[in-house]
Amino acid sequence: MHAASVPAPPSTVPTAVPVSAPASRGGRRLAGLATMVGSGLSNQTGAAIGSLAFPVLGPTGVVAVRQYVAALVLLAVGRPRLRSFTRRQWGPVLSLALVFGTMNLSLYTAIDRIGLGLAVTLEFLGPLTIALVAARRRVDACCAVIAAAGAVVLMRPQPSTDYPGMGLALLAAACWASYILLNGTVGRRVPGAQGSAAAAAVSAVLFLPVGVVLVLRHPPTAQSVGFAVAAGVLSSAVPYLADLFTLRHVPAAAFGLFMSVNPVLAALVGRFGLGQDLGLVDWSAIAAVVCANALSMLVPRR
Repeated sequence: MHAASVPAPPSTVPTAVPVSAPASRGGRRLAGLATMVGSGLSNQTGAAIGSLAFPVLGPTGVVAVRQYVAALVLLAVGRPRLRSFTRRQWGPVLSLALVFGTMNLSLYTAIDRIGLGLAVTLEFLGPLTIALVAARRRVDACCAVIAAAGAVVLMRPQPSTDYPGMGLALLAAACWASYILLNGTVGRRVPGAQGSAAAAAVSAVLFLPVGVVLVLRHPPTAQSVGFAVAAGVLSSAVPYLADLFTLRHVPAAAFGLFMSVNPVLAALVGRFGLGQDLGLVDWSAIAAVVCANALSMLVPRR
């Protein structure tokens, strides 16, 4: 649901459903891995396509359309019974809606300023931090140092450094971390996917005035709206549904490990889809962040 559909990070991924027959387990696991690759590419391609609408709609307009699409998908899947929600349930749901909107808005604005690869890499520090803070191993401390070093390199002073853009990407990271924690609370208080669906619906309602103002002040073109809708479908609907399938057939650890590849996919899509070149130092920094998460996931927990 964000350029990152917002799948759960390694520490919060539910356990995959076991498959009884060994032969079918292998085939379904392979299908799950293929789905993860497709989901990651869909996610980042959606963000890239959405950025093509920035000149007309701006990041805010693209995010508004994306919120509408996410709400439609999650409402269809979750079917929340809003009238039955108690005050104790509405509290975290409303907080989740605010975080959801802020996360996507800050990320897409960052993409507009610093490019897809750097923005997604910095945003990924949010769930990585949650995963590392929850652990108590020496290897996790090493991973934190590696990730921090990568972030420092990405934000090193240069004549073209856009610190507001990087700050927005870090805001998206903080929102993603908050989203993870709030999702845990919502999951405990609201059954099924009703909480997430309700939060997406509230977030979409909050963005309705944005859509109205946009249409009245700067009438969008059909092409720009098409790009924004495509971003919503590819970065929200497809990853969400793909993750539901993947988590049934792929071990949670493998799912979390693949999550770390998203910054690389974002950088590749930015390079070949948008012509956003990155230097060797930037690629090395992205690799450091990815390796930090991979190392934390690969080393067995005792």
